[in-house]
Amino acid sequence: MSKIAVIYWSGTGNTAMMANEIAAGIGSDAEVFSVDAFHGNVADYDKIAFGCAAMGDEVLEEAEFEPFFSAVEGSLKGKKVALFGSYGWGDGQWMRDWEDRCTKAGANLFDDGLILCGMPDADGKANCKAYGERFAAY
Repeated sequence: MSKIAVIYWSGTGNTAMMANEIAAGIGSDAEVFSVDAFHGNVADYDKIAFGCAAMGDEVLEEAEFEPFFSAVEGSLKGKKVALFGSYGWGDGQWMRDWEDRCTKAGANLFDDGLILCGMPDADGKANCKAYGERFAAY
């Protein structure tokens, strides 16, 4: 069994919904945390799914998530990492930038980051659950 953390920031609840569906796809190995509630150590997890909505000019949320991610970024070498988040504008540049950061940090990046526009509908929820299933098997 793998120990898998799903750590996310959500301003409107859309990314939180994604996190919960991804965790449902992962199954009983998943531990879900909002970024402000995570007080553990990423080194204690075999895999980590990070979620953050696009903010501003397509960047990670700057008050809570960016400082958290910057602090753990150096611990991602060799770690299996998945990325996800919601957006309301743009073309996903924040996710491409985030993927590049993870790759440069030496993470074993799972697939392309999963992005959904706005609130996940039934198809979006199904995509999240399937993403979690595939990440659990990664």
